[in-house]
Amino acid sequence: MPSSARRLVALIVSAALALASAGPAFAADPAQSAGRVAAPGARANVKMVSVKRAFSADDDGGPTRGGVQSRIKDLTDIEGVRENQLVGYGLVVGLNGTGDSLNAAPFTKQSLQSMLERLGVNTRGQTLRTKNVAAVMVTANLPPFGTQGTRIDVTVSALGDATSLQGGTLIVTPLMGADGEVYAVAQGSVAVIGFNAQGEAAQVVRGVPTTGRISNGGLIEREIPFVLNNLTTVRLALRNPDLTTARRIAAAVNAFIGQAVAEPLDPSTVGVQVPKSYHGNIVQLLTEVEQLRVEPDQLAKIVIDERSGIIVMGQDVRVSTVAVAQGNLTVTITESPIVSQPEPFSDGETVVTPRTDITVDTDKNRRLAVVKEGVNLRQLVDGLNAIGVGPRDLIAILQAIKAAGALQAEIEVM
Repeated sequence: MPSSARRLVALIVSAALALASAGPAFAADPAQSAGRVAAPGARANVKMVSVKRAFSADDDGGPTRGGVQSRIKDLTDIEGVRENQLVGYGLVVGLNGTGDSLNAAPFTKQSLQSMLERLGVNTRGQTLRTKNVAAVMVTANLPPFGTQGTRIDVTVSALGDATSLQGGTLIVTPLMGADGEVYAVAQGSVAVIGFNAQGEAAQVVRGVPTTGRISNGGLIEREIPFVLNNLTTVRLALRNPDLTTARRIAAAVNAFIGQAVAEPLDPSTVGVQVPKSYHGNIVQLLTEVEQLRVEPDQLAKIVIDERSGIIVMGQDVRVSTVAVAQGNLTVTITESPIVSQPEPFSDGETVVTPRTDITVDTDKNRRLAVVKEGVNLRQLVDGLNAIGVGPRDLIAILQAIKAAGALQAEIEVM
């Protein structure tokens, strides 16, 4: 075999070995990978696949994941599609002596007399003495697209001096909207979470026995008309207004539709022009759009609850270079009086000599900690824990760092 032919064979063998050793870096024809056999003589399409690492290590050696994506459905509401609040006034009967005192709650007495008169019972001029009735406020939420005959939950709250609504039944009560129109009626047995037990000299109260719920106790009588298919523009209202999130939502919608139909109008609203292909079928458009996923942006924010000592910090909280020193001054005062007793059968008197011991602990073990510029949330917490900072002290330290201009985050105190 000529030398040129041998060199050609060697090159072909080398190429074949290289192709075989490449392994996962190459992907075969989709028909073969799916278990189907390609037609004889057909050329296989071989393409390079770039394999990316799912995680990348940060300076601390821990994995750094990408941002969490959420559905547009969980980030926005359709403008105009919302709940409406309903309210009504009614009476709860059947209480076991825990209702309103009619003398102390004249509105309960008046309502009871009016209800009995409507039922054909005349009680005018008579003395009513009962503790089994309570005046209540009834509230409920009318869901969007709630149809006539749909049942909703209602909440019942005592209005007078009733001590418990346990075992009571709400008499049919109309529920009105802000426009004064009746949209639902409520009636049913009140379920109370809590109890009130008392005796001659003691009382035990658990929960709030003067508030209860009636599951499916409301019945929708009037619908709020809202026709989606007549809309030519849909406005998405962000639950957490943010310019970056609004822009990402608009970009995701445009990429899905294939044309520029969405634009962020402000940090809380994204306007979507209904494409011609979806005219008269807005439900399908909204169904597809709300399933799109975007990564919401968030403010660098710290939420502090001083009453419970709870601190919640977002992942984007950053701190400039700052030195933190925290120490406690503890003063302990102990009274140890010395008592001197006289001898028996003597005319002496007992003498008490006061003695006070004062101890001052300056907590010398505390040291100065330097928090470097650009640290993340975990590094900030670790740095403050290094000087023995507890939750209560951490609140004051964060506020001091913010006052020094070294904390690039918003602090919200609840």
